Amino acid sequence: MDSKAVPGVTGQRTAPDAMPRMVFGGRGRTLVFLHANGYPPACYRHLIATLALDHHVIAVLQRPLWPGAKPESVHSWSVLSDDLLQLVAKEHGGPMIAVGHSLGATVALRAALREPDRFAALILIEPVLNPPHVILMWNLVRALGVGYRLHPMIQGALRRRRAFDSMARVYEAYRSRRVFRHFSDDDLRTYIDGITAPTAGGHRLVYSPEWEARVYYTAIWNDWDLWKGIPALRVPTLIIHGAESETFWSSTAEVVKARNSRIKVATIPAATHLAPLERPREVAKLCAHAFAEIRPI
Repeated sequence: MDSKAVPGVTGQRTAPDAMPRMVFGGRGRTLVFLHANGYPPACYRHLIATLALDHHVIAVLQRPLWPGAKPESVHSWSVLSDDLLQLVAKEHGGPMIAVGHSLGATVALRAALREPDRFAALILIEPVLNPPHVILMWNLVRALGVGYRLHPMIQGALRRRRAFDSMARVYEAYRSRRVFRHFSDDDLRTYIDGITAPTAGGHRLVYSPEWEARVYYTAIWNDWDLWKGIPALRVPTLIIHGAESETFWSSTAEVVKARNSRIKVATIPAATHLAPLERPREVAKLCAHAFAEIRPI
């Protein structure tokens, strides 16, 4: 398992018997950062570097990045929230801030709904939070046994290239892809560095396609608990989403606010589901404003 340190801050791996993570930053309030599916923590170098200026940042490596972990060990994303709660329970110093992107945001939300006293605040960046009719539809697709075939992301994940002989060629190929249209050149290189690790003959993909596909497949189907819990959520919560996102819809944001007016929603222009990689500085500013409103421990 490979992970890259964030320039300007110190990163240190935890002991092998602990949940794999990288630790950054100084003596501020503890902040746990949870990455998206297919995006190791190193992809968020610029965002984490800013967060670590004023916080003790724990960047969690979720199960797909654990050595020897099997995709079949995950049947729903609930187990990933179990992993987070086990980590939080072992930490000291009071409630933590949780910042998560996509998968990581949903994992943090479910954990906070289960044990709210362990969290000082939630920053949910582009959470995977689908309306009930989508949950129902995905359950039907799974029941028919065609989930792996029909999910729009799974086949692409399984076809993903796993080895690379030239990072320069990877950059040239990715630079022209529409999905990266809002990435600066530097942010795109950070992303490429984050998803790869050096080998004897070049570079390899850090996050296995089988794990990526499994995470997609096990999403959504049991998310009824999120919608049931949102109205009672008391942990200060900010949702950040990209104006051009195809994952967290504006209509979903309105439903969330209608069910719990304490939850705040901020929109970043010219950003997609990959907002923390496209606009790390803007995301960091929104986080800072939210942190300023948290009561001292």
